[in-house]
Amino acid sequence: MPNISIKNHPLVRTLVGLRGNPRACVFTEPMWGLSMNLCLPYASVYMLAMGMTDTQVGIVASIYMFSQMLFALLSGMIVDKLGRRLSTAVFDFFAWSVPCLIWAGSQGFWFFAGAALLNGMMKVTTVSWDCLLVEDAPPDKVTQLYTWVIICGNMSALFAPIASIMVSRLTMVPAVRILYINAFVVMTAKIIILYKLSRETRVGVARREAAKGWTLRAVIGNYAQSVRNIRASRGTSFAILISVLVEIVGVIGYTFWQIIASRRVGVPDALLPIFPMTKSVLSIAFLFGVIGRIKQTKLRTPLFGGFACAIAGAVLLIVAPPNSALGYAVLFLSLAFEALGGATLNTLRESLVAIHVRPEDRSGVMALLQTLVMLVSVPFGYIGGVLSDISKPLPFVMSIGLLAIGLAVTAAVYRDA
Repeated sequence: MPNISIKNHPLVRTLVGLRGNPRACVFTEPMWGLSMNLCLPYASVYMLAMGMTDTQVGIVASIYMFSQMLFALLSGMIVDKLGRRLSTAVFDFFAWSVPCLIWAGSQGFWFFAGAALLNGMMKVTTVSWDCLLVEDAPPDKVTQLYTWVIICGNMSALFAPIASIMVSRLTMVPAVRILYINAFVVMTAKIIILYKLSRETRVGVARREAAKGWTLRAVIGNYAQSVRNIRASRGTSFAILISVLVEIVGVIGYTFWQIIASRRVGVPDALLPIFPMTKSVLSIAFLFGVIGRIKQTKLRTPLFGGFACAIAGAVLLIVAPPNSALGYAVLFLSLAFEALGGATLNTLRESLVAIHVRPEDRSGVMALLQTLVMLVSVPFGYIGGVLSDISKPLPFVMSIGLLAIGLAVTAAVYRDA
């Protein structure tokens, strides 16, 4: 009979065996859930409470993606110049800590627009933090490392009732302002602790030395080489396409889920965190029970399953009837499919890039990847806002179409596997 002890679970063995930078990155990641993830269930309805329209919410999302695109383009050079560790600390502060203070004191559209511009700096830390996480890690543990990162992010589910109680007692705007102040404190503490516990990676040290004599021409040449590396690798090109599709669908869900749940299905504001809490709990269960056992050499079936589940979740969200017990039941079922699909796709999108990109090319390729993802994604925040003003389900109809494209591309790439 097989040993099913929790200590023998592959994910648990990986966690216990973590050392150095992977340990520092994973062990501080729950602080993300205790800060930003407490605010996210209210982000869009908080903007609506400030008198903004669905289209303005979409414009803020597009500004955020445009800023991400600019900083993604610069991220490879910045990360190589400053190093993985320092880049993560500096740009996490300006991308998250400072915007939290702006969101906490926001008075309308222009405050959110300004915070979105700063928040786009997070694309620098998307590259630097990922490099810090994986460059000194065992190559065969990459997928499990990203699984733990997603689990840690979902741990905020345990604290979601606190946000719900605050909103019910203080009303939306003052409660969310307090949550953003809390996010500033916790995120700033996370930045300091991670910096203290981590060290520059071996690849980072070499790249920082090489970058000392760089000129603008050398930087352009480095990006040109990265483009050639991407074009020469079918796996990297596929990873980029999957990242683009998953990013767009994620932005649509992040921006408009609260709106459709609140304004169409009829979920009271105080209960909004209960649904993301349920999704987080389900995601953690799926990550342990299903995704943590995925083998890096066999990704076709998990990708198929991830896209199919995400499509099912979007369809159920669209058909959920308003203001009824059945509507709540369908919404919970939608979240179950979305949790499995989202956890799978977000884990695999990161893993595909880490698997197919050579360590010495990682910063440049990831910078171009993030730039391309944002360049393609920029219009979709505005498009989603316009569609939501017409009819709340329409942004998710668009998501279904994008997910179907991902399913078709995956089938084409793996047709001979």
